[in-house]
Amino acid sequence: MKIILTLSAITATSLLILTGPEKPKNANNSAFSAKKIASVKTHVVKALVYKVDNEGSKLTWLAKKATGEHNGSVKVSNGSFTVDNNTLKTGSFDIDTRTITVTDLTDESANTKLVGHLKSDDFFSAEKFPKANFVISSATKITGNQYNVKGKLTIKGITNEVSFPAVIAVNGKKLTANAKITIDRTKYDIKFRSKNFFENLGDKVIYDDFDIDVALVANAQ
Repeated sequence: MKIILTLSAITATSLLILTGPEKPKNANNSAFSAKKIASVKTHVVKALVYKVDNEGSKLTWLAKKATGEHNGSVKVSNGSFTVDNNTLKTGSFDIDTRTITVTDLTDESANTKLVGHLKSDDFFSAEKFPKANFVISSATKITGNQYNVKGKLTIKGITNEVSFPAVIAVNGKKLTANAKITIDRTKYDIKFRSKNFFENLGDKVIYDDFDIDVALVANAQ
């Protein structure tokens, strides 16, 4: 009898060693899935920052008055955009008001006089406020490269909301942004010869709205 019990115990022990503890069903599959999920979580596409090329970018302005119009340019001094999955997310750029030029007047004396006036306190107060700034609040992609852009424009230390359509294209490490922004100068305390603030101006009226054509180029960092 003892011999039989001993043999039974040995047999049971041998079977336990050979078979081992039972593994939960789908254990290998669960481990594989966990690794796969971990791999997916660590594969995050980083948003790219594009720095504005000051020399490659161009801003031109157009202002009208009762007897005609003037146009010129002004330089970008700084700027960057953030792009995620080829879609613009954020951005801003600065404008150096000290670089205002007039391109339609060929007479040197008249040109110098108008440039000086534009930099004076009647207009942009370039010495006091050498930097104007635009910061994107939202950029809504409509279709393709077409966006509706809203943001905050600061001139002479005064900030107002502006909105405008824009064409923004991302091609690898290069971004281009083109837009026309219409600005009411009186909202930035530029009231010189505005018919809304002065009477009997006649043909000396300067219209309140002026346009800036924006053509920015930026490169991925």
